[in-house]
Amino acid sequence: MRNSILLLFAFLALFSCKTETKKEKDQVAEAVSEISEELAESQRHHEWVDLKRENGTFKAFVVYPESNVSTDAVIVIHENRGLNDWARSFADKLAEKGYLVIAPDLISNTVEGIEKTTDFENSDKAREAIYALDADQVTKDLNTVFNYIKNDPSSTGKVSVAGFCWGGSQSFRYATNNTEVQKAFVFYGTAPEDKTMLKKITAPVYGFYGGNDNRVNATIPATKEAMEKFNKVYETEIYDGAGHAFMRSGAAPDADSANKVAHDKAWERLLKLLK
Repeated sequence: MRNSILLLFAFLALFSCKTETKKEKDQVAEAVSEISEELAESQRHHEWVDLKRENGTFKAFVVYPESNVSTDAVIVIHENRGLNDWARSFADKLAEKGYLVIAPDLISNTVEGIEKTTDFENSDKAREAIYALDADQVTKDLNTVFNYIKNDPSSTGKVSVAGFCWGGSQSFRYATNNTEVQKAFVFYGTAPEDKTMLKKITAPVYGFYGGNDNRVNATIPATKEAMEKFNKVYETEIYDGAGHAFMRSGAAPDADSANKVAHDKAWERLLKLLK
């Protein structure tokens, strides 16, 4: 089974969160069932919940740690391909480290007949739905997610947020909209273009970036300048030689050394900062 999940990560590593070939998409589709089986065999309790929004409901995936005491919580925001099994597996691994984790499917029920990301015809259709989302609605949905997990009986009430690619940008943006967020972890995402929004942030923001991701990294200096101007905490780590989406690609068995090192160091840093 371990070989199967590693195979999936290898397939996922073939593409960034922006582009992929038809062959690569077919390979990923064939491997998805394997990681689903791995998730099914997890020792942790998994649960799908229906959360309310103004015009209906949306889905979120919750993972409970194996713990006899209340634990801090983390919201995991998916990439621009929606809540796929890789995002769910990350949530499961984070729960394994002792955190209560919720991963909302932010495109759930935003397209008629599509209840979950996995119901889309393909990942391109899911991406189209992502970029059709209204920013204010995303904030409302994240507020619903935040309140749900904050008030879970097994939660300490302390909630942080972490996201990847599109989700990384949403993590940064959400920190400008919710002063109760404990910490914001931004994996290869960007800050809001309107830098005046950053003055509303109360949580420390921690950035994780690949050295070979200049599209994202070119935005860091202006973000640092604005965060310093508003006396906000913004600490970044750039991993030399790593590319975009190194948390996925670095987990592959044939990952290049830079992405693997970045993946491992980012996990270590994330867990240290969460404590």
